[in-house]
Amino acid sequence: MPSLFTKIVKGEIPCYKIMEDDHYLAFLDLRPINPGHTLVITKQEISYIFDVDDDLLTGLMVFAKKVAKKITAKVPCKRIGVMVAGLEVPHCHIHLIPMNAIKDLNFANAKPATPEELQAMAQRIND
Repeated sequence: MPSLFTKIVKGEIPCYKIMEDDHYLAFLDLRPINPGHTLVITKQEISYIFDVDDDLLTGLMVFAKKVAKKITAKVPCKRIGVMVAGLEVPHCHIHLIPMNAIKDLNFANAKPATPEELQAMAQRIND
């Protein structure tokens, strides 16, 4: 059964896209910890990040670095935090979270964003 993220990759479910290439996709989290919270995934459905082959995993981090720079250019923050939890969706993904303090990496602070907020943030980052 395809994961939620596979359905996003296939265009079956819409997303607020930040960046994409042949192997990876970055899109806004619908329940951001902070504005600009972005998920970076492999397009290939692999459940666990440490099951990803070395080349694809290396590419994921290089792609995430480009996405982080794009976010940092448009979202005020001290840094982009990187988190891998991997329990929510069985598809390799990392979280890029704009942060000003370590406490900003707390999933308990995540709350749903409106479609208007997500659209405005995606446009801001992509402009």
